[in-house]
Amino acid sequence: MAETVEDRLKALGLTLPEAVAPVANYVPAVLAGSLLHVSGQLPMENGKPKLVGNLGDGVSVEDAAACARICALHVLAQVKAAVGDLSKVKRIVKVVGFVASAPGFTDQPKVVNGASDLFVAALGDAGRHARSSVGVAMLPLGVPVEVEAIFEIA
Repeated sequence: MAETVEDRLKALGLTLPEAVAPVANYVPAVLAGSLLHVSGQLPMENGKPKLVGNLGDGVSVEDAAACARICALHVLAQVKAAVGDLSKVKRIVKVVGFVASAPGFTDQPKVVNGASDLFVAALGDAGRHARSSVGVAMLPLGVPVEVEAIFEIA
């Protein structure tokens, strides 16, 4: 029996959270042809932000990368909610990470690696993706990172 994405996550000591409902006027995911566009996901735990603040102004790269990993888990939860089974993922096409950054902070890619590393660990080669890491002044609820992604679905 082939190892599933959720088996790989369990081996990492992680579980897929429940898909979070939207907090505004949007849907969590849209399937257009074979591409599933997943809305930006925040690092939420038990209904609250795991961390708030900006990089370069009190939040460490390591803590923000851990938040990006939580965002990636929420992205996968939205994929499962949208298509029913993570085995339908052919590959991740694109990941965009938004990093709340103080002026002068330039290590956004190191933060978003938290998400990228999780996607590769969970999906293997299908988790390798094109990516953008974007510094922004502020994110919803004051979180340090938000992650969105596009998946190819079988």
